[in-house]
Amino acid sequence: MDTSAINSKNVTTKGGLLIGDDKAPVKIVEFINLRCPYSKEWWEDSLPLLDKYVKENKVQRIVKHFDKDTPGLKKGNVLHRFLDHSNPEQAKEDITYYFAHLDEWGSLPEDAIAEYAKEKRHAAEQTDREHAESIIEETEQANITLVPTIVLNDHIFDENISEEELDKLIKTELAYKA
Repeated sequence: MDTSAINSKNVTTKGGLLIGDDKAPVKIVEFINLRCPYSKEWWEDSLPLLDKYVKENKVQRIVKHFDKDTPGLKKGNVLHRFLDHSNPEQAKEDITYYFAHLDEWGSLPEDAIAEYAKEKRHAAEQTDREHAESIIEETEQANITLVPTIVLNDHIFDENISEEELDKLIKTELAYKA
């Protein structure tokens, strides 16, 4: 991924789904779409390492569900409305479920996705459209166009980062904050 056009200074830790302690010294901002297979790859590959750091109160994940107009990703936009940001643990479980079952719900017609969320996850639609719009505005300001895009201070990367590289970045940031 070419990150040269992305302005990480315009990426904020405001909004999004907050997983972990607000006082964690390292913040990772993740722009993902639930219908994106590369976002799925990022989520599943990074989950064990990030869960460890979140549990240790060293990292906070700020997950920003990026509504995309791309035909292949619009189904993800529907599911984004069924994630309850006031319950981060449940929302994280729901995200993990949706990614694990991407082939199942991803083949449904767009108008059936809401029923899927209600039936499979007992999810209620959240009505905060301003939240989704603020994420879109932030991506425009930062010139983020692709999912996943992950920002850790000035480090910008996608799903292709190895666990070792991610761990090294986090440890470097932790050492810097100490």
